[in-house]
Amino acid sequence: MSPTPEPTPARLRAIPSRLLAGAAAAADRLVSERLAGEGARKWHFAVLTALAEAGAASQAELSRRTGIYRSDMVAVLNELAGAEYIRREADPADRRRNVITLTPAGHRRLEHLDALVTDAQRELLAPFTPGQKDELTRLLIVLTEHHRPSHPRPHDAK
Repeated sequence: MSPTPEPTPARLRAIPSRLLAGAAAAADRLVSERLAGEGARKWHFAVLTALAEAGAASQAELSRRTGIYRSDMVAVLNELAGAEYIRREADPADRRRNVITLTPAGHRRLEHLDALVTDAQRELLAPFTPGQKDELTRLLIVLTEHHRPSHPRPHDAK
């Protein structure tokens, strides 16, 4: 029988940044587990979503849209292209860069992954009423937007 864990001190339970970190860790675990069960990763979902919502893009544009480092984006795109979820084609306006597009198989994959992510959100937010879920989402958007960098980081530059 494992020992009962010591309760977290009340002062630590009242620090918002600590609470956000704990909630983020739980959210990351839930989403990652769901996606991994289908051979996918969060970055796959992010790229497919970005392409579905905003259309074809260069690798640099996708990096900016998703927050995935450009150096990591190549590996993500290789994985998605290998499964035929995306297509890379030379940009007619600039033959040195590729334009990434979502394939029909990519649309189907995104629908499936979206259902998994939605299920993970449902589990994560289970203790809340619908109104509380909406309010939490609204507050997290405000907080995230407030702390978003006002200028691109070096890896985001063209």
